[in-house]
Amino acid sequence: MGKAYNVMAATCPSRTVLHRIGARWTVFVVNALDDGPRRFTELKGHIQGITPKVLTETLRALEADGLISRHEYDENPPRVEYALTPLGRSLLIPLRAVRLWAEEHVPDIEAARARRPIL
Repeated sequence: MGKAYNVMAATCPSRTVLHRIGARWTVFVVNALDDGPRRFTELKGHIQGITPKVLTETLRALEADGLISRHEYDENPPRVEYALTPLGRSLLIPLRAVRLWAEEHVPDIEAARARRPIL
């Protein structure tokens, strides 16, 4: 059995994992790579609202965490593709569940927001 982690402990390294997964664009990038490898411009076009700078930062962070791979092809012009690693693919199951939950409960959340708007 592996080391026990406690995400509630301030110094637990599992917090950094949850921080990465909870980052604003992580879920969108991982979901965009669900169907297979994509180039930067494909990702940018698929994920509405993300800036090139933020996409670059997100891709670098996910690559550093081992969730995605970056493959450079020896072509002219250069071509780079991003893909989920096996570790990144293992994240798809819980992310799909969260996405489906969100899509199912949008009306409930919108109704709650209408009753009690954020000041």
